[in-house]
Amino acid sequence: MTEPITDFTTVVPFWKPRVTPVELDKASEEQLEAMKVTPSDTGVGAYVLVLAHDPQTLKERTPLFNGIMYSHGGLSRTETELGAVAASLVNRCIYCAAVHSNRYNQLAKDETVIEGIFGAGEAADLDPRQKAIFNFATKLSECPSEAGEADVRQLMDAGLGMDEIFDLVLTASLFGWANRLMHVLGDPIPRES
Repeated sequence: MTEPITDFTTVVPFWKPRVTPVELDKASEEQLEAMKVTPSDTGVGAYVLVLAHDPQTLKERTPLFNGIMYSHGGLSRTETELGAVAASLVNRCIYCAAVHSNRYNQLAKDETVIEGIFGAGEAADLDPRQKAIFNFATKLSECPSEAGEADVRQLMDAGLGMDEIFDLVLTASLFGWANRLMHVLGDPIPRES
């Protein structure tokens, strides 16, 4: 039996469900309808097949996820991924941290930011805007009620507009929920060579 990965990585692991996924060829019409819009263009994976056990929730979840992660306006895609990484680190979601740090690196075409974060956490050497985004998403993930007006002011001082701040709140909040689903429903394991 392969043990779950416990260290943060930018190598996207395999996600092994603990809950038996819906079998695509045996899915109900409602389940098939809910799976039509997937979180990415990579097809229907094990995670979506597990979530298809509750097709009504999946049908609402996917557009919400896509709207927050892939919408136009607000944070840049790179900064949205940084917010997702921060939340996933706090929540110790190895799988989500890997997926979104990998995507951050691809978009930024630079691995030093994520290497710094994985090595030093909040003490990482980030530019003021990155630091404000990372620190706010971290604080919001650790204890939402402690993120307040002073934290919003720090984001504004780093050059973020209200639409970007709202986008960051949505991203960190979404991953508070998404990370918990990943933890309970499956485990990140190494990909077989």
